[in-house]
Amino acid sequence: MNSGTEPAPPGRSPQDPPPLGRRSFVAGAGAAALLGATGAGAPTAHAAQAPALATQATAPTTPVAAPAAQVTGIVEGNLPDFHPLLKDELRFPLAWGTSPVRDFRAWRRAARAKVEEHLLVERDHTPYEPVFDVGDRGDRGDRAEADAYTRESVTLSLTRYERVRGSLLTPHGTGPFPAVLLLHDHGAKFDIGKEKLVRPWNDDTRLASAQAWADRCFGGRFVGDELARRGYVVLALDALGWGDRGPVTYEQQQALASNFFNLGSSLAGLMAREDVRAAGFLAGLDRVDRRRIAAVGFSMGAFRAWQTAALSDDIAAAASVCWMTGLKEVMVPGNNILRGQSSYCMLHPGLARHLDFPDVASIAAPKPSLFFHGALDTLFPAQGVRVAHEKLHAVWRSRRAGEHLHTKVWPELGHVFTVPQQDEVFGWLDAVL
Repeated sequence: MNSGTEPAPPGRSPQDPPPLGRRSFVAGAGAAALLGATGAGAPTAHAAQAPALATQATAPTTPVAAPAAQVTGIVEGNLPDFHPLLKDELRFPLAWGTSPVRDFRAWRRAARAKVEEHLLVERDHTPYEPVFDVGDRGDRGDRAEADAYTRESVTLSLTRYERVRGSLLTPHGTGPFPAVLLLHDHGAKFDIGKEKLVRPWNDDTRLASAQAWADRCFGGRFVGDELARRGYVVLALDALGWGDRGPVTYEQQQALASNFFNLGSSLAGLMAREDVRAAGFLAGLDRVDRRRIAAVGFSMGAFRAWQTAALSDDIAAAASVCWMTGLKEVMVPGNNILRGQSSYCMLHPGLARHLDFPDVASIAAPKPSLFFHGALDTLFPAQGVRVAHEKLHAVWRSRRAGEHLHTKVWPELGHVFTVPQQDEVFGWLDAVL
């Protein structure tokens, strides 16, 4: 078998040290002289061996076995077998309580700046220039639920790169109203995005797909429509790859994210910037009370909700259902996050050298924040959820705002956002906004 090395000369063992040439001798002697000239303490091993090295070419020596090479490879879950060592190096030095910055406002500015640095996408102040589509059913779009609210499509610029179409629901009555930025999940289902949360109109194909998703994840409800019925303006937009901005396929996600990186950008960073911009758009609508805007999401949408609350001053509260964990605890063989693919929607390269997931969410403190988890949710190990919740509570308590943080584990539930959970979130929003 070819080992990649030249065969040993006749009379020599492959384990024997190679003969010392003139260049090696001069380099070794020079290094020894340099160490001596710098006043280093006891002679180094190289310096002590230098006289013997001069005669090595002619004097017989005892063969010295080379140290055994440590073989590394890939273990279950596409992890390097030294991944425990990489985990040990993650100390999250910028976390509140660990960071040398002791003033919370200064820490929040520093932590937010660090997150934004790792988004790889610059802030974008392109004018929104919204165009409202009132549809074809009257002068204010499709009137829904016995005139409780109005549905409209709105097309706007979240970045300088493209226009994005969203669904906007407005309660009937006298505003300004509280508002919810509703952020859709991943679910490996790309034909719909905003329609997972807002019932589509004038599109029977998407309606059938959306109703099936609502039945699977939301107890048959469209969360956005229920919020509008309760008096909230609701905005839902497609992330890149979903609905009107896709559909991507499951297998294409990694290539899409890689292409972003090669273009000096980031898929997850774009999503983060767009969500912040969407919050700003909501805050600028005359119909909205800009002091009473919440971000709400399930699964990947939950990640987006707490991330937006951390990065946007336009968000006053956030409700996040089924996405919060410590990073180390979720990076274990068998976990879905190790597959890649969907992980790229939530991956900011290098940020883990500074902040853990709950550390980023803590930038939002002391804003009212809710985190729900299902004990039967296999995507997030219980230990990771406990670690994250403990970190979050420590930060909110440090701000004397412990009552503003609501965490709850639902023992009988998995990765879902059921009607009872929704009702509790809606009541919580009524109380904090």
